[in-house]
Amino acid sequence: MSQKKRILLIEDEEDIAALIKLQAEISGYKLHVEVDGLNGLRAIEREKPDLVILDIMLPGQNGLDVCRKIKGNSETKNIPVIILSAKGEELDVLLGLELGADDYVAKPFSPKILFSRIKAVMRRGKEPEKSTKIISFGDFFLDVDRYLLKSNDKTIPVTLSEFGILKRLISNRGKVLTRSQLLDDIHNDDALVVDRNIDVHIASLRKKLGPKFDLIETVRGVGYRFKED
Repeated sequence: MSQKKRILLIEDEEDIAALIKLQAEISGYKLHVEVDGLNGLRAIEREKPDLVILDIMLPGQNGLDVCRKIKGNSETKNIPVIILSAKGEELDVLLGLELGADDYVAKPFSPKILFSRIKAVMRRGKEPEKSTKIISFGDFFLDVDRYLLKSNDKTIPVTLSEFGILKRLISNRGKVLTRSQLLDDIHNDDALVVDRNIDVHIASLRKKLGPKFDLIETVRGVGYRFKED
């Protein structure tokens, strides 16, 4: 029998932690809970979990600082991080993604949806080294099989949602896509994903692509378009 994957949840709300712990047991994961940022960091360094679920608003040390330290430590930087965010924390979510978080889930959320995200993030980390499809644009390469965005041999961290949006936009260069069309490609099983989330992901992608490549255009009142070569 394979060993259960170990998840560390850093969350100070007992009801939310209890829901996630129950779903972890149902989904076959081993879950440990810490209720503040400092103890969470200690647990990460001590246990080296397979994935971290991280609330933004935490006592002791906030989730963004914890994420920054996880991704800034050579021993923990490859541990996937999923951020939990309350409504109204979009700027914090964007900063978390820039710090290297792998995905985010907005509160309130379905525990089943959260664990579908967890499976997807872990699956992405296990993709084989061999790749069969590359999409290039400017100095960038989108590795479709491995869910990677690269530039000059440097990997640029993107979330699953960002990857899906970017792939859809590039595949339809010059065509305007509505937010609803872009939603079709990310987390199809998540009924809580709304149009506004697309704007957060687009803003994050623009920062990661950099000002030199202003490739994603906003078409006011409609959606977004990836510039043609």
